[in-house]
Amino acid sequence: MHHRTTAPPPLRSHAPRTASLVAAALGACSVLLLILVAVRWHPLLGLDGDLARTTHRRAVEDRGLTHVLRVLSDWVWDPLTMRLLCAAVAVWLVWRWSAWWTAWWLAVTCAVTAIVQQTVKAAVHRPRPVWPDPVDSAHYAAFPSGHALTATVVCGLLLWILHRHGPSRAVWVAAVTAAVVSVVGVGVTRVWLGVHWFSDVVGGWLFGALLTALAVMVYEWPRPAGAQLPDGRPG
Repeated sequence: MHHRTTAPPPLRSHAPRTASLVAAALGACSVLLLILVAVRWHPLLGLDGDLARTTHRRAVEDRGLTHVLRVLSDWVWDPLTMRLLCAAVAVWLVWRWSAWWTAWWLAVTCAVTAIVQQTVKAAVHRPRPVWPDPVDSAHYAAFPSGHALTATVVCGLLLWILHRHGPSRAVWVAAVTAAVVSVVGVGVTRVWLGVHWFSDVVGGWLFGALLTALAVMVYEWPRPAGAQLPDGRPG
């Protein structure tokens, strides 16, 4: 018979004021970049074009590295893979700790992320780079990068959950390293493969960080003294 293990007490969280301040700053940056992309600000377009041409030329020349980055982009850091990872963590939270509230919070945030991503893409409707000799292909509009946005949200949420359970220093360092490599790495792959402009990736990072901060605000919203979360843990 499986004996359910009692979850370790989560770390005392700060008031959501910090998350709200971070969200406000990220929101301002996200809106500013969105406006610059929408109005086709010339300096931004010039930077995007220069970076795109340089990386595409190298991608065509170095087919071996390009193949590795395609595998990472299409299978390891793909939005579907990231969402499946979140689903696995949600199931584990329920099975191991009976943490239904945290599991639902994780699942709903991922669903909202997908909706926001497609809504912004449809609103901006930015064309992707076009090459006579493409090394990869992608669908839908370019801004923001769905890969970068999803990876940022998923890694941010999972780090937050891990943080609340007080991991050892070694585990925390390993988790942060994996998250940083994934978020930065997926952005690099999308530009290298010629399916996104650099500002698309930055937009994905900004919107992803914004959604993560908003999700933390919801999770840490002040509750009356002694109140518990729906999964039975102290609020």
